[in-house]
Amino acid sequence: MIEEYITGLIHQALKVDLIEPEDQIFTRNQVLGLLEIETFPERKVSAYMDSIPNLLEKIIMYAVKHGTIQNTLSAKEILAANIMNCFMPKPSAVNSVFNQKYNEEPKKATDYFYNLSKNSNYIQLNRIAKNISYKVNTQYGQMDITINLSKPEKEPEQIKREGEFKNSSNYPKCLLCMENEGYIGRADHPARANHRIIRIPLKKNNWYLQYSPYLYYNEHCILFSEDHRPMKIHRRTFENILHFTAKFPHYFIGSNADLPIVGGSILSHDHYQGGNYEFAMTRAKEDFSFKLKNYPEIHASVLHWPMSVIRLRAENIDVLVEACEDILQTWKGYSDELAQIMAYTEDTPHNTITPIARNRDGMYEIDLVLRNNRTTKEHPLGIFHPHEDVHHIKKENIGLIEVMGLAVLPPRLKGELVEIQAFLLGKVQQVATKHSVWAKKLKATYEHLTNEEQVNYILFEELGKKFVKCLKDSGVFKEKEAFERFINTLNK
Repeated sequence: MIEEYITGLIHQALKVDLIEPEDQIFTRNQVLGLLEIETFPERKVSAYMDSIPNLLEKIIMYAVKHGTIQNTLSAKEILAANIMNCFMPKPSAVNSVFNQKYNEEPKKATDYFYNLSKNSNYIQLNRIAKNISYKVNTQYGQMDITINLSKPEKEPEQIKREGEFKNSSNYPKCLLCMENEGYIGRADHPARANHRIIRIPLKKNNWYLQYSPYLYYNEHCILFSEDHRPMKIHRRTFENILHFTAKFPHYFIGSNADLPIVGGSILSHDHYQGGNYEFAMTRAKEDFSFKLKNYPEIHASVLHWPMSVIRLRAENIDVLVEACEDILQTWKGYSDELAQIMAYTEDTPHNTITPIARNRDGMYEIDLVLRNNRTTKEHPLGIFHPHEDVHHIKKENIGLIEVMGLAVLPPRLKGELVEIQAFLLGKVQQVATKHSVWAKKLKATYEHLTNEEQVNYILFEELGKKFVKCLKDSGVFKEKEAFERFINTLNK
Protein backbone atom coordinates (compact mmCIF):
# COMPACT_ATOMS: atom_id res chain seq x y z
CA MET A 1 0.00 0.00 0.00
CA ILE A 2 2.94 2.36 0.58
CA GLU A 3 3.53 2.48 -3.19
CA GLU A 4 -0.04 3.72 -3.70
CA TYR A 5 0.46 6.39 -1.02
CA ILE A 6 3.69 7.64 -2.62
CA THR A 7 2.11 7.62 -6.08
CA GLY A 8 -0.87 9.51 -4.68
CA LEU A 9 1.43 12.10 -3.13
CA ILE A 10 3.22 12.61 -6.44
CA HIS A 11 -0.15 12.86 -8.24
CA GLN A 12 -1.32 15.58 -5.84
CA ALA A 13 2.02 17.41 -6.11
CA LEU A 14 1.63 17.50 -9.91
CA LYS A 15 -1.94 18.71 -9.54
CA VAL A 16 -0.92 21.74 -7.45
CA ASP A 17 2.24 22.49 -9.50
CA LEU A 18 4.75 21.55 -6.82
CA ILE A 19 6.64 19.49 -9.43
CA GLU A 20 6.67 19.04 -13.19
CA PRO A 21 5.95 15.70 -14.96
CA GLU A 22 9.69 15.31 -15.65
CA ASP A 23 10.36 15.36 -11.88
CA GLN A 24 8.25 12.31 -10.99
CA ILE A 25 10.90 9.56 -10.96
CA PHE A 26 13.51 11.74 -9.26
CA THR A 27 11.08 12.81 -6.56
CA ARG A 28 9.79 9.29 -6.01
CA ASN A 29 13.35 8.00 -5.53
CA GLN A 30 14.08 10.74 -3.02
CA VAL A 31 11.01 9.76 -0.99
CA LEU A 32 11.89 6.06 -1.22
CA GLY A 33 15.34 6.81 0.14
CA LEU A 34 13.91 8.62 3.17
CA LEU A 35 11.67 5.63 3.85
CA GLU A 36 14.58 3.18 3.38
CA ILE A 37 12.74 1.44 0.57
CA GLU A 38 15.12 0.10 -2.10
CA THR A 39 12.73 -0.97 -4.86
CA PHE A 40 9.51 0.06 -6.55
CA PRO A 41 7.15 -2.16 -8.61
CA GLU A 42 7.63 -2.20 -12.37
CA ARG A 43 3.89 -2.50 -12.84
CA LYS A 44 1.78 0.64 -12.99
CA VAL A 45 0.85 1.64 -9.44
CA SER A 46 -2.53 3.25 -8.83
CA ALA A 47 -2.53 6.51 -6.94
CA TYR A 48 -4.28 6.51 -3.56
CA MET A 49 -6.50 9.56 -3.80
CA ASP A 50 -6.42 11.85 -0.78
CA SER A 51 -5.12 15.27 0.28
CA ILE A 52 -1.40 15.91 0.69
CA PRO A 53 -1.62 16.19 4.51
CA ASN A 54 -3.63 12.96 4.76
CA LEU A 55 -1.27 11.08 2.45
CA LEU A 56 1.69 12.31 4.47
CA GLU A 57 0.09 10.99 7.65
CA LYS A 58 -0.40 7.56 6.06
CA ILE A 59 3.21 7.47 4.88
CA ILE A 60 4.46 8.48 8.33
CA MET A 61 2.35 5.74 9.92
CA TYR A 62 4.01 3.27 7.57
CA ALA A 63 7.46 4.51 8.61
CA VAL A 64 6.62 4.10 12.30
CA LYS A 65 5.12 0.65 11.79
CA HIS A 66 8.19 -0.58 9.90
CA GLY A 67 10.68 0.90 12.33
CA THR A 68 12.10 3.52 9.96
CA ILE A 69 11.51 6.17 12.61
CA GLN A 70 10.56 6.21 16.26
CA ASN A 71 6.98 6.89 17.25
CA THR A 72 7.71 10.38 18.58
CA LEU A 73 6.28 13.72 17.51
CA SER A 74 9.67 15.15 16.56
CA ALA A 75 10.68 12.10 14.50
CA LYS A 76 7.37 12.13 12.63
CA GLU A 77 7.55 15.87 11.96
CA ILE A 78 11.15 15.62 10.74
CA LEU A 79 10.30 12.85 8.28
CA ALA A 80 7.16 14.62 7.04
CA ALA A 81 9.08 17.86 6.42
CA ASN A 82 11.90 16.00 4.68
CA ILE A 83 9.47 14.17 2.43
CA MET A 84 7.82 17.42 1.37
CA ASN A 85 11.22 19.01 0.84
CA CYS A 86 11.67 16.53 -2.01
CA PHE A 87 8.92 18.46 -3.80
CA MET A 88 10.20 21.95 -2.99
CA PRO A 89 12.25 24.34 -5.14
CA LYS A 90 15.41 25.92 -3.72
CA PRO A 91 15.01 29.28 -1.91
CA SER A 92 16.55 31.18 -4.84
CA ALA A 93 13.95 29.73 -7.21
CA VAL A 94 11.07 30.56 -4.85
CA ASN A 95 12.27 34.15 -4.50
CA SER A 96 12.75 34.47 -8.24
CA VAL A 97 9.18 33.40 -8.99
CA PHE A 98 7.85 35.60 -6.18
CA ASN A 99 9.63 38.67 -7.57
CA GLN A 100 8.49 37.95 -11.14
CA LYS A 101 4.90 37.75 -9.97
CA TYR A 102 5.32 40.81 -7.75
CA ASN A 103 6.30 42.83 -10.82
CA GLU A 104 2.97 41.84 -12.35
CA GLU A 105 0.94 42.49 -9.20
CA PRO A 106 1.79 42.20 -5.46
CA LYS A 107 -1.22 39.99 -4.80
CA LYS A 108 -0.08 37.48 -7.43
CA ALA A 109 3.22 37.15 -5.57
CA THR A 110 1.63 36.51 -2.17
CA ASP A 111 -0.94 34.15 -3.72
CA TYR A 112 1.91 32.09 -5.17
CA PHE A 113 3.85 31.92 -1.91
CA TYR A 114 0.75 31.27 0.21
CA ASN A 115 -0.32 28.36 -1.98
CA LEU A 116 3.22 26.97 -2.00
CA SER A 117 3.31 27.12 1.81
CA LYS A 118 -0.02 25.27 2.05
CA ASN A 119 0.68 22.68 -0.62
CA SER A 120 4.09 21.85 0.87
CA ASN A 121 2.41 21.14 4.23
CA TYR A 122 4.50 23.86 5.87
CA ILE A 123 1.17 25.40 6.82
CA GLN A 124 -0.35 22.66 8.96
CA LEU A 125 -3.85 22.49 7.45
CA ASN A 126 -4.86 19.26 9.22
CA ARG A 127 -3.90 20.64 12.62
CA ILE A 128 -5.53 23.99 11.94
CA ALA A 129 -8.76 22.18 11.04
CA LYS A 130 -8.94 20.91 14.64
CA ASN A 131 -9.44 24.45 15.96
CA ILE A 132 -12.94 25.44 17.06
CA SER A 133 -13.64 28.76 15.34
CA TYR A 134 -16.76 30.90 15.03
CA LYS A 135 -17.94 34.51 14.97
CA VAL A 136 -20.02 36.25 17.61
CA ASN A 137 -21.85 39.58 17.54
CA THR A 138 -20.89 42.06 20.25
CA GLN A 139 -21.46 45.74 20.98
CA TYR A 140 -18.13 46.37 19.19
CA GLY A 141 -18.98 44.41 16.08
CA GLN A 142 -18.50 40.81 15.05
CA MET A 143 -15.59 39.24 16.91
CA ASP A 144 -13.72 36.03 16.01
CA ILE A 145 -13.39 33.28 18.63
CA THR A 146 -10.91 30.42 18.26
CA ILE A 147 -10.24 27.60 20.71
CA ASN A 148 -6.70 26.77 19.76
CA LEU A 149 -6.27 23.01 19.32
CA SER A 150 -3.41 23.13 16.82
CA LYS A 151 -0.63 24.06 19.24
CA PRO A 152 -0.29 24.89 22.96
CA GLU A 153 -0.39 28.49 24.15
CA LYS A 154 2.45 29.88 26.25
CA GLU A 155 2.00 31.11 29.80
CA PRO A 156 2.88 34.78 30.49
CA GLU A 157 5.86 33.84 32.67
CA GLN A 158 7.37 31.78 29.85
CA ILE A 159 6.93 34.68 27.44
CA LYS A 160 8.57 37.02 29.93
CA ARG A 161 11.59 34.74 30.26
CA GLU A 162 12.00 34.52 26.50
CA GLY A 163 11.90 38.32 26.32
CA GLU A 164 14.74 38.50 28.87
CA PHE A 165 16.77 35.88 27.02
CA LYS A 166 19.86 37.52 25.48
CA ASN A 167 22.01 34.86 23.84
CA SER A 168 22.17 31.17 23.11
CA SER A 169 24.58 28.67 21.66
CA ASN A 170 21.64 26.82 20.14
CA TYR A 171 21.14 26.77 16.40
CA PRO A 172 18.87 28.28 15.21
CA LYS A 173 18.63 30.79 18.06
CA CYS A 174 14.82 30.95 17.91
CA LEU A 175 11.84 29.87 15.82
CA LEU A 176 11.96 33.06 13.74
CA CYS A 177 15.62 33.18 12.75
CA MET A 178 16.33 32.94 9.02
CA GLU A 179 18.54 29.92 9.79
CA ASN A 180 15.33 27.91 10.16
CA GLU A 181 14.97 27.82 6.36
CA GLY A 182 15.55 24.19 5.37
CA TYR A 183 16.58 23.12 8.90
CA ILE A 184 16.08 19.40 9.40
CA GLY A 185 14.88 19.71 13.00
CA ARG A 186 15.63 17.89 16.23
CA ALA A 187 13.83 16.77 19.37
CA ASP A 188 13.75 20.27 20.87
CA HIS A 189 13.39 22.30 17.65
CA PRO A 190 10.71 21.96 14.96
CA ALA A 191 11.43 20.47 11.56
CA ARG A 192 11.74 23.13 8.86
CA ALA A 193 13.13 21.23 5.87
CA ASN A 194 10.17 22.33 3.71
CA HIS A 195 10.34 25.93 4.96
CA ARG A 196 11.02 28.78 2.54
CA ILE A 197 11.23 32.53 3.19
CA ILE A 198 10.95 35.59 0.94
CA ARG A 199 13.46 38.44 1.07
CA ILE A 200 11.67 41.78 1.60
CA PRO A 201 13.89 44.90 1.71
CA LEU A 202 12.46 47.73 3.85
CA LYS A 203 14.23 51.08 4.23
CA LYS A 204 17.56 49.51 3.15
CA ASN A 205 17.24 46.75 5.76
CA ASN A 206 16.61 43.07 5.11
CA TRP A 207 13.38 41.54 6.34
CA TYR A 208 11.94 38.12 5.58
CA LEU A 209 8.40 36.99 4.90
CA GLN A 210 6.90 33.64 5.84
CA TYR A 211 3.46 32.33 6.70
CA SER A 212 2.53 31.04 10.13
CA PRO A 213 2.45 27.23 10.23
CA TYR A 214 -0.67 27.58 12.43
CA LEU A 215 -2.84 30.15 10.66
CA TYR A 216 -5.29 32.05 12.86
CA TYR A 217 -6.76 33.96 9.90
CA ASN A 218 -6.45 34.22 6.12
CA GLU A 219 -2.85 34.53 4.88
CA HIS A 220 -1.51 34.95 8.41
CA CYS A 221 2.06 36.01 7.66
CA ILE A 222 5.13 36.90 9.71
CA LEU A 223 7.72 39.48 8.72
CA PHE A 224 10.93 39.10 10.73
CA SER A 225 14.25 40.92 10.91
CA GLU A 226 17.46 39.48 9.51
CA ASP A 227 19.18 39.95 12.88
CA HIS A 228 18.22 38.08 16.01
CA ARG A 229 17.41 41.09 18.18
CA PRO A 230 14.70 41.76 20.80
CA MET A 231 11.32 43.26 19.94
CA LYS A 232 11.37 47.04 20.09
CA ILE A 233 8.73 49.65 19.29
CA HIS A 234 10.34 52.81 17.90
CA ARG A 235 10.33 55.11 14.87
CA ARG A 236 11.65 52.37 12.55
CA THR A 237 8.70 50.17 13.53
CA PHE A 238 6.26 52.73 12.14
CA GLU A 239 8.42 53.24 9.04
CA ASN A 240 8.66 49.51 8.38
CA ILE A 241 5.02 48.60 8.74
CA LEU A 242 3.76 51.60 6.76
CA HIS A 243 6.24 50.99 3.93
CA PHE A 244 5.25 47.33 3.94
CA THR A 245 1.63 48.35 3.25
CA ALA A 246 2.91 50.47 0.37
CA LYS A 247 4.56 47.35 -1.09
CA PHE A 248 1.63 45.04 -0.28
CA PRO A 249 -1.52 47.20 -0.16
CA HIS A 250 -3.79 44.17 0.21
CA TYR A 251 -2.15 43.20 3.52
CA PHE A 252 -2.41 44.76 6.97
CA ILE A 253 0.62 44.46 9.24
CA GLY A 254 1.17 45.10 12.93
CA SER A 255 3.55 44.57 15.78
CA ASN A 256 3.10 43.13 19.22
CA ALA A 257 4.12 45.43 22.03
CA ASP A 258 7.69 45.13 23.28
CA LEU A 259 7.13 44.64 27.02
CA PRO A 260 6.28 41.50 29.03
CA ILE A 261 2.59 40.91 29.86
CA VAL A 262 1.37 43.17 27.03
CA GLY A 263 3.81 41.77 24.45
CA GLY A 264 3.57 38.80 22.13
CA SER A 265 4.67 35.20 22.39
CA ILE A 266 8.19 35.77 21.00
CA LEU A 267 9.85 38.89 22.39
CA SER A 268 13.40 37.73 21.62
CA HIS A 269 13.21 38.32 17.84
CA ASP A 270 11.95 41.52 16.21
CA HIS A 271 8.99 40.67 13.98
CA TYR A 272 5.57 41.74 12.76
CA GLN A 273 2.41 39.87 11.80
CA GLY A 274 0.10 40.61 8.89
CA GLY A 275 -2.23 39.08 6.37
CA ASN A 276 -5.22 39.49 4.13
CA TYR A 277 -8.03 39.66 6.67
CA GLU A 278 -10.45 42.23 8.04
CA PHE A 279 -10.70 42.14 11.83
CA ALA A 280 -13.46 43.65 13.93
CA MET A 281 -11.13 46.48 14.96
CA THR A 282 -10.55 47.34 11.31
CA ARG A 283 -14.30 47.92 10.98
CA ALA A 284 -14.58 49.85 14.26
CA LYS A 285 -16.24 53.26 14.06
CA GLU A 286 -14.89 56.47 15.53
CA ASP A 287 -15.82 57.26 19.11
CA PHE A 288 -14.66 60.83 18.56
CA SER A 289 -12.16 62.67 16.37
CA PHE A 290 -9.57 65.22 17.47
CA LYS A 291 -6.89 67.48 16.04
CA LEU A 292 -3.17 66.96 16.35
CA LYS A 293 -1.84 70.52 16.58
CA ASN A 294 1.47 69.74 14.86
CA TYR A 295 -0.05 67.55 12.14
CA PRO A 296 -3.12 69.28 10.64
CA GLU A 297 -3.04 67.04 7.54
CA ILE A 298 -3.70 63.91 9.67
CA HIS A 299 -7.20 62.76 10.50
CA ALA A 300 -6.99 61.53 14.11
CA SER A 301 -9.67 59.72 16.06
CA VAL A 302 -10.31 57.46 19.03
CA LEU A 303 -12.03 54.21 18.10
CA HIS A 304 -15.19 52.76 19.58
CA TRP A 305 -13.32 49.74 20.86
CA PRO A 306 -12.89 48.04 24.28
CA MET A 307 -9.18 48.86 24.27
CA SER A 308 -7.67 52.35 23.98
CA VAL A 309 -6.94 52.98 20.29
CA ILE A 310 -5.88 56.09 18.37
CA ARG A 311 -6.36 55.87 14.59
CA LEU A 312 -4.35 58.13 12.28
CA ARG A 313 -5.04 58.52 8.54
CA ALA A 314 -3.03 60.47 5.97
CA GLU A 315 -1.75 60.31 2.40
CA ASN A 316 1.88 60.77 3.41
CA ILE A 317 3.87 58.05 5.21
CA ASP A 318 6.56 60.38 6.55
CA VAL A 319 4.01 62.61 8.29
CA LEU A 320 2.38 59.57 9.90
CA VAL A 321 5.75 58.28 11.11
CA GLU A 322 6.53 61.63 12.77
CA ALA A 323 3.13 61.72 14.47
CA CYS A 324 3.42 58.12 15.65
CA GLU A 325 6.87 58.80 17.09
CA ASP A 326 5.55 61.87 18.95
CA ILE A 327 2.63 59.90 20.38
CA LEU A 328 4.91 57.01 21.37
CA GLN A 329 7.41 59.22 23.19
CA THR A 330 4.65 61.18 24.93
CA TRP A 331 2.92 57.96 25.98
CA LYS A 332 6.13 56.35 27.24
CA GLY A 333 6.53 59.17 29.76
CA TYR A 334 2.84 59.68 30.56
CA SER A 335 1.34 59.06 34.00
CA ASP A 336 -2.23 59.59 35.19
CA GLU A 337 -2.91 58.51 38.77
CA LEU A 338 -6.67 58.86 38.28
CA ALA A 339 -6.47 56.22 35.54
CA GLN A 340 -3.93 54.09 37.51
CA ILE A 341 -1.34 54.73 34.81
CA MET A 342 2.28 55.05 35.91
CA ALA A 343 4.97 55.37 33.24
CA TYR A 344 7.75 53.93 35.43
CA THR A 345 8.37 52.00 38.60
CA GLU A 346 11.85 53.26 39.44
CA ASP A 347 13.72 52.51 36.17
CA THR A 348 11.25 49.93 34.84
CA PRO A 349 9.11 51.26 31.94
CA HIS A 350 5.43 50.36 31.73
CA ASN A 351 4.02 52.20 28.70
CA THR A 352 4.29 51.03 25.12
CA ILE A 353 2.20 50.71 21.96
CA THR A 354 0.78 47.96 19.74
CA PRO A 355 0.70 49.47 16.21
CA ILE A 356 -1.27 48.15 13.19
CA ALA A 357 -0.95 49.62 9.68
CA ARG A 358 -3.11 49.41 6.55
CA ASN A 359 -3.34 50.92 3.09
CA ARG A 360 -7.05 51.61 2.71
CA ASP A 361 -9.17 53.72 0.37
CA GLY A 362 -6.14 55.56 -0.98
CA MET A 363 -4.93 56.51 2.51
CA TYR A 364 -2.32 55.12 4.86
CA GLU A 365 -3.89 54.20 8.18
CA ILE A 366 -2.27 53.23 11.46
CA ASP A 367 -3.89 52.23 14.74
CA LEU A 368 -1.92 52.87 17.92
CA VAL A 369 -3.16 50.74 20.81
CA LEU A 370 -1.93 52.18 24.11
CA ARG A 371 -0.59 49.54 26.50
CA ASN A 372 0.61 49.50 30.11
CA ASN A 373 2.04 46.47 31.93
CA ARG A 374 2.11 47.67 35.55
CA THR A 375 1.19 45.09 38.21
CA THR A 376 -0.15 45.37 41.75
CA LYS A 377 -0.91 42.95 44.58
CA GLU A 378 -4.55 43.05 43.51
CA HIS A 379 -3.63 42.36 39.88
CA PRO A 380 -0.30 40.46 39.90
CA LEU A 381 -0.59 39.60 36.19
CA GLY A 382 -1.26 43.21 35.24
CA ILE A 383 -3.69 46.02 35.96
CA PHE A 384 -4.40 46.30 32.24
CA HIS A 385 -4.55 42.57 31.60
CA PRO A 386 -7.51 40.14 31.82
CA HIS A 387 -8.63 40.24 35.44
CA GLU A 388 -9.14 37.28 37.73
CA ASP A 389 -12.87 36.98 36.97
CA VAL A 390 -12.05 35.94 33.38
CA HIS A 391 -8.96 33.81 34.09
CA HIS A 392 -11.10 30.68 33.99
CA ILE A 393 -11.53 31.48 30.28
CA LYS A 394 -8.25 33.25 29.43
CA LYS A 395 -5.33 34.58 31.43
CA GLU A 396 -2.73 34.53 28.64
CA ASN A 397 -1.37 37.73 27.13
CA ILE A 398 -3.58 39.95 25.01
CA GLY A 399 -1.31 40.20 21.99
CA LEU A 400 -1.67 41.72 18.54
CA ILE A 401 -4.23 39.21 17.25
CA GLU A 402 -6.50 39.52 20.30
CA VAL A 403 -6.15 43.31 20.26
CA MET A 404 -7.71 43.34 16.79
CA GLY A 405 -10.69 41.21 17.84
CA LEU A 406 -9.72 37.55 17.44
CA ALA A 407 -9.76 35.57 20.67
CA VAL A 408 -7.19 32.79 20.84
CA LEU A 409 -8.49 30.68 23.72
CA PRO A 410 -6.60 27.79 25.36
CA PRO A 411 -7.24 24.17 24.27
CA ARG A 412 -8.35 23.11 27.77
CA LEU A 413 -11.67 24.86 27.10
CA LYS A 414 -12.80 22.21 24.64
CA GLY A 415 -13.33 19.58 27.34
CA GLU A 416 -14.35 22.10 30.01
CA LEU A 417 -17.16 23.47 27.84
CA VAL A 418 -18.52 19.96 27.37
CA GLU A 419 -18.74 19.65 31.16
CA ILE A 420 -20.48 23.04 31.45
CA GLN A 421 -22.89 22.03 28.71
CA ALA A 422 -23.81 18.89 30.67
CA PHE A 423 -24.30 21.01 33.81
CA LEU A 424 -26.66 23.42 32.03
CA LEU A 425 -28.69 20.49 30.72
CA GLY A 426 -28.91 18.94 34.19
CA LYS A 427 -26.82 15.90 33.33
CA VAL A 428 -24.20 16.63 36.02
CA GLN A 429 -24.52 18.50 39.29
CA GLN A 430 -21.21 20.35 39.37
CA VAL A 431 -18.37 21.62 37.20
CA ALA A 432 -14.71 22.43 37.77
CA THR A 433 -14.32 24.92 40.60
CA LYS A 434 -12.85 27.64 38.37
CA HIS A 435 -16.01 27.61 36.20
CA SER A 436 -18.50 27.13 39.04
CA VAL A 437 -19.58 30.76 39.53
CA TRP A 438 -19.95 31.35 35.78
CA ALA A 439 -21.84 28.10 35.17
CA LYS A 440 -24.30 28.76 38.01
CA LYS A 441 -24.93 32.27 36.75
CA LEU A 442 -25.63 30.93 33.26
CA LYS A 443 -28.03 28.35 34.64
CA ALA A 444 -29.92 31.01 36.57
CA THR A 445 -30.04 33.31 33.53
CA TYR A 446 -31.08 30.73 30.95
CA GLU A 447 -33.83 28.54 32.38
CA HIS A 448 -35.44 25.50 30.77
CA LEU A 449 -32.56 24.57 28.48
CA THR A 450 -33.43 21.36 26.67
CA ASN A 451 -30.96 20.60 23.87
CA GLU A 452 -27.25 20.73 23.10
CA GLU A 453 -27.58 23.05 20.11
CA GLN A 454 -29.33 25.67 22.24
CA VAL A 455 -26.71 25.38 24.99
CA ASN A 456 -23.80 25.56 22.53
CA TYR A 457 -25.20 28.76 21.05
CA ILE A 458 -25.46 30.30 24.51
CA LEU A 459 -21.95 29.22 25.49
CA PHE A 460 -20.47 30.67 22.32
CA GLU A 461 -22.29 33.97 22.88
CA GLU A 462 -21.16 34.10 26.50
CA LEU A 463 -17.56 33.33 25.52
CA GLY A 464 -17.78 36.36 23.23
CA LYS A 465 -18.83 38.49 26.21
CA LYS A 466 -15.93 37.13 28.25
CA PHE A 467 -13.52 38.04 25.46
CA VAL A 468 -14.87 41.58 25.31
CA LYS A 469 -14.32 41.78 29.08
CA CYS A 470 -10.69 40.64 28.56
CA LEU A 471 -10.20 43.47 26.09
CA LYS A 472 -11.90 46.03 28.33
CA ASP A 473 -9.66 44.99 31.23
CA SER A 474 -6.66 45.57 28.94
CA GLY A 475 -7.73 49.07 27.92
CA VAL A 476 -5.80 51.80 29.72
CA PHE A 477 -8.48 54.52 29.52
CA LYS A 478 -11.83 53.42 30.90
CA GLU A 479 -13.46 56.85 30.44
CA LYS A 480 -13.48 59.43 27.65
CA GLU A 481 -12.26 62.12 30.05
CA ALA A 482 -9.10 60.13 30.78
CA PHE A 483 -8.39 59.73 27.07
CA GLU A 484 -8.93 63.47 26.54
CA ARG A 485 -6.38 64.26 29.25
CA PHE A 486 -3.77 62.34 27.28
CA ILE A 487 -4.78 64.03 24.00
CA ASN A 488 -4.42 67.42 25.67
CA THR A 489 -0.90 66.42 26.68
CA LEU A 490 -0.15 65.52 23.06
CA ASN A 491 -1.20 68.98 21.91
CA LYS A 492 0.74 71.01 24.48
